[in-house]
Amino acid sequence: MIQRIQTLYLSVSAVLLVLLFVLPFAEIAKDGVVYIFNFKGILLEGTVIPTGITILVLAFFLIVLQVIAIANFKKRLFQIRLVKYSIAGLLVLFGLFFFIAYYTFSGAQISFKISHTFPVIAIIINYLAIRAIGKDEALIRSIDRIR
Repeated sequence: MIQRIQTLYLSVSAVLLVLLFVLPFAEIAKDGVVYIFNFKGILLEGTVIPTGITILVLAFFLIVLQVIAIANFKKRLFQIRLVKYSIAGLLVLFGLFFFIAYYTFSGAQISFKISHTFPVIAIIINYLAIRAIGKDEALIRSIDRIR
C-alpha cells in the first residue's frame, strides 16, 4: 500500500484538503472593510457573515473519500471510481469558492490566497493517481494473461 505511487498521490491530495481548514481562501475588501473568507465562511472581526457550512461538509467528505480510496488499494477499479468522484467533488468545491466570494459581495475587491488553488492541484494529483492505478491494473492483468 505505502510503496505504491498512487498512495502517495492520494495522500498529498488529502493533505492539501486538510490545509483548507487552516489557511484562508481569500480577503474581500468592500467599503474600506476587509473580510476574511475561510472554511467557516466570511468573517469580520470574528463574526461570521455568510456561513461556509457547505464548504466545510464538502471538504470533510472529500477527505474521507481520499482516505477510503487509499484503504482500498486491493480493489483498483473501485479505487479509480472513488478518485473520479473525488475529482467531481473538487470541481464543485472550487466552484463554491468563486460562488460564495462573488455572490456575497458585488463590486468588492477579492484577493484570493494560495489555498484557493489547492482543489485544482488536488484534481491534477488525483488524475495522476488514476493513471498510476490504471498502469498497476494493466500490469496485474498482463501477469494473469501470461499464466
